[in-house]
Amino acid sequence: MAAERLNAIVSQLTPSKTGLSAITQKNPDDVVITLAIRTPFTRAFRGGFKDTPLDYLVYSLLKKVIEKSNIDPQMVEDICLGNVNEGKAAYIVRAASLAAGFPNTSAASSVNRFCSSGLKATQDVANQISLGNIECGIAIGAELMSAGGDRIPNPFHEEILKNQDAADCMQPMGQTSENVGKDFNITRESMDRFAAESHQRAERAQKAGWFDDEIVPITTTVKDPKTGEEKQVTLTKDEGPRWGSTYESLSRIRPAFPEYGDKSTGGNSSQVTDGAAAVLMMKRSTAQKMNQPILGKYVGATVVGVAPRIMGIAPSLVIPKLLGKYSLTLADIDVIELNEAFASMAVYCVNTLGIDTRKLNVRGGAIALGHPLGATGTRQICTGLSECRRQKKKILLTSMCIGTGQGSAGLFVNEML
Repeated sequence: MAAERLNAIVSQLTPSKTGLSAITQKNPDDVVITLAIRTPFTRAFRGGFKDTPLDYLVYSLLKKVIEKSNIDPQMVEDICLGNVNEGKAAYIVRAASLAAGFPNTSAASSVNRFCSSGLKATQDVANQISLGNIECGIAIGAELMSAGGDRIPNPFHEEILKNQDAADCMQPMGQTSENVGKDFNITRESMDRFAAESHQRAERAQKAGWFDDEIVPITTTVKDPKTGEEKQVTLTKDEGPRWGSTYESLSRIRPAFPEYGDKSTGGNSSQVTDGAAAVLMMKRSTAQKMNQPILGKYVGATVVGVAPRIMGIAPSLVIPKLLGKYSLTLADIDVIELNEAFASMAVYCVNTLGIDTRKLNVRGGAIALGHPLGATGTRQICTGLSECRRQKKKILLTSMCIGTGQGSAGLFVNEML
């Protein structure tokens, strides 16, 4: 502790470091992650969480945070929930956190930036810690897509619709995927091959037990749709990966959005999924005082905006923006978690940025694992840090496109080598 504080003082008196040396430096005021866990991801409408309300999902995972971290709940000053579809998310996270064992002195809030809501929650809590507003907080992302979608039922006001970009915010996500495919000549074959690889990687990771240190078991109730009979189940693994998937099998699936194009299918698009993921964060000095294991360091995150009709290309812009802030290049990154909203956008971003696919979604991505909108941002952190530990690598980059034409990216350092 004293040595690190001395190093911090010395670093202020010497020329500033840049690039990898700067972000891997350890200082008492660093924002660190001491726990990163998630529920299994289950298929919406017919999977293990289809009859589980969002409040119980959030409550269950927050209880696991206390159990797995052995933290004194009194130390947690704020809990932020990233969620998209539930308008009462702020009520839910507050009530669920109190029931889970956090005191009424621990505050709670919710945020919504569509597909990056989990990363946004992480960024908000990290910024509070960095500014000294709090010492310890939890970011949780959760989505029960079985409850329905987030489509706007009615068009915007006529004055808003006069602006084409504003009107394009109404486009269904499948349409934006077809737009990317058409505008940038992404072939159906390249999309199906990418999707097959995602499923194959997820299958390999499941068989090898790579997800075991990020997934916590959740006990819930499932109702038989035919008899109405309820039974208690304990869910322990993701339901999305389709073992045995091949390019040939995926290429036979019919287009999912024929009114917009013929490239995106149920096989090469992200799955509609239920699930939650959480990260516990605090100052490095606080973690050391509390004898908490430091899994990794939060470095930073940023966002960009793009034309809403091609929202999928946003990671190709936000990733260079984030790396540029820290004088890094993709060559400096060890593990990349890119959300596979659609294979069209994933293929575009890989090709445009020249991403080394050996570093990309090593355990599969949203095409295989699913994309519970609010949870993906925190799930990527759980999965990415776990993969860094497995490979004994350091630098993790996460990114996703965002509905209405945005993109976000986050940067982390694994410290469990």
